[in-house]
Amino acid sequence: MNEDLAPDLISDLPMSVIEIILAFLPLRDAVRTSILSSKWRYRWAALPQLVFDDQCVNFSNDRNLIQKNLIRFISRVLLLHKGPIHKFKLSTSYLLSWPDIDQWILFLSRSDIRELLLELGEGEWFRVPSCLFSCHKLTRLELFRCELDPPPTFKGFLCLRSLNLQQVVISPEAIENLISSCPLLEILSMSYFDHLALNIRAPNLRYLCLEGEFTDICLENTPLLTAMSVAMYMADDFAEYHDQISSCNFIKFLGGAPRLERLIGHIYFTKFLSIGNDLGKLPITYSLLKIVELYQVSFEDMKEILVVLRLILNAPNLEELHISGTSNATAAIETPDFDYWREECPSDYTFNHLEYVKMTDLSGLLHEMAFIKFLLENSPALVTMIVMPGVYVMDRRMDMLIELLKFRRASAQAEVLFRQE
Repeated sequence: MNEDLAPDLISDLPMSVIEIILAFLPLRDAVRTSILSSKWRYRWAALPQLVFDDQCVNFSNDRNLIQKNLIRFISRVLLLHKGPIHKFKLSTSYLLSWPDIDQWILFLSRSDIRELLLELGEGEWFRVPSCLFSCHKLTRLELFRCELDPPPTFKGFLCLRSLNLQQVVISPEAIENLISSCPLLEILSMSYFDHLALNIRAPNLRYLCLEGEFTDICLENTPLLTAMSVAMYMADDFAEYHDQISSCNFIKFLGGAPRLERLIGHIYFTKFLSIGNDLGKLPITYSLLKIVELYQVSFEDMKEILVVLRLILNAPNLEELHISGTSNATAAIETPDFDYWREECPSDYTFNHLEYVKMTDLSGLLHEMAFIKFLLENSPALVTMIVMPGVYVMDRRMDMLIELLKFRRASAQAEVLFRQE
């Protein structure tokens, strides 16, 4: 058949199909479709989602050349683009010109931008221009290695639902005001913050992820929070600072999250919760909490043990429990004294829904074994319990296993697995 008469099947595809094809291509390849035919020349220019990364330009040993080519590519794409840009993502390990990035954000602020993601991995922290705060339709904002300073006239992102800040320089007052001025905020993630005291007011917040050096955290208004992951690093003056505090960190942090379904606490989390006044009886029941993961719990610290007990005893529908110890204790196995457990735990309490327990990094301490015994005796639905001593705990493993075999099980189907890492 004569090539001039052959139908152009690709170009005659419906525009909706072409948009889907272009959306699945890397942006560089999408732009390259311009050479297919005159019909395809500017089809890519209507893409509502633009994702720029280091793969947008050819690799070269000359980093300056790569940086220039990447800046030129981004600027040209924005210049030729037609229609709204709903998503703009820039992820690069190269040092880009701040004035160029400022111009791009200014352009985006006039283009109904909904999602803005900046991940700049080299050089000094990028100072975000004030025009960012004119992006009133933002629903998602992610910033990496940036300086953020909201202007006094900023009234909030009224449509923002997801906020992710990593290695962002911002004052404590500014971050609190930013969070509280986003009334629809559902997802909040903050990482690599130093010496920060944080009070979170977010009535629609569903998911919270915190990692950094915190002096204090308070969840003041988070009634809908369902999932939380927290990794805390202690500041040098952490202990001195909190010795002067009489309020209970457990209540300040978890007292405002009655709808929790999943809780993950990493390094120093239970230590932080244990600081302050005696917990006493908790004024809250976590009736929706099903999964609890607590790492590096010190079973030598009675206040940390009490935090764990108070939490799980107030979670009547708990299904999965993951606990790791510190595995750095040197005390030998002793005959357990369970008076403490009888005093702190009601004799008739049962974990009616607890099916899976994993205990790792154990040293064989008295209270570690007592905790395991308590769970086995009061978990009639238990299916699997995994017990793992720490990798450097060698001489006490046999004693731990012998002790474990003596414990009564409330569940006839419970399988207890003693594993070595």
